[in-house]
Amino acid sequence: MERLPLSLCLIARNEERNLERCLQSAQAWVSEIVVVINDCTDGTAAVARRFGARVYEEPWRGHRDQKNSALEKATQPWVLCLDADEEVSPDLGRAIRRFVQMDDARFAGARFPRKVWVMGRWITHGDWYPDWSLRLLRRGKGRWGGSREHDKLEVQGPCAKLKGDLHHYTFASMNQHLSKVSYFGDIFLARQLDGGKRWCAPLVVLRSAWRFFRAYVLRAGFLDGYPGFYIAAFTAFSTFFRHSRLYEHQHGAARPEEP
Repeated sequence: MERLPLSLCLIARNEERNLERCLQSAQAWVSEIVVVINDCTDGTAAVARRFGARVYEEPWRGHRDQKNSALEKATQPWVLCLDADEEVSPDLGRAIRRFVQMDDARFAGARFPRKVWVMGRWITHGDWYPDWSLRLLRRGKGRWGGSREHDKLEVQGPCAKLKGDLHHYTFASMNQHLSKVSYFGDIFLARQLDGGKRWCAPLVVLRSAWRFFRAYVLRAGFLDGYPGFYIAAFTAFSTFFRHSRLYEHQHGAARPEEP
């Protein structure tokens, strides 16, 4: 298969279990693979090198800055940015190859739908699908931006929409999913404090209820069976948790003195 003028860039920490699937999905048609790792205690680096990747070990600087470091190391005219727990589907691979080969000067990048594997099935409704993800760009035409808990690729210029799903194996178990709530809750709290936000009970309740209603009813999450209900309920809970952290900080940070 013809190799494209395309770099694959990603970051990874202890992703030995996922990384092989990710790299295998694009290895045959990319010209280079760049992997930036940090604090790995498993075989992540060995897996990356087996696929011919250039591996760089760097201290952790947060998702956004770490991804920008990987992006800056790309040398090809086009760059595909993936997470280690993602996989390019065959349909998406064909669409990416056609797009890069055409090299249409009108476009600075391309986005495509991301489909998540949860509880033994693909999720095709609700808040999690189609989840259009901008991951392909001309080198030098964009960088990772966004907030500390939700980085996003920002591209200068029009972006095309490609057919074919990017597969996302987001968490291996419910315990792993739950552990992310606390991690992102800390980051969200820091951002609220930086912005001088104040806690408001009605808004917290309404926002959480809205997230469930939007995901499960308006976006037809019920068509994904029990996993669809779980996602909508978990989204509502994590929203409630994140916004309640501000109340805890403002009202419960200091222990009252003993009488």
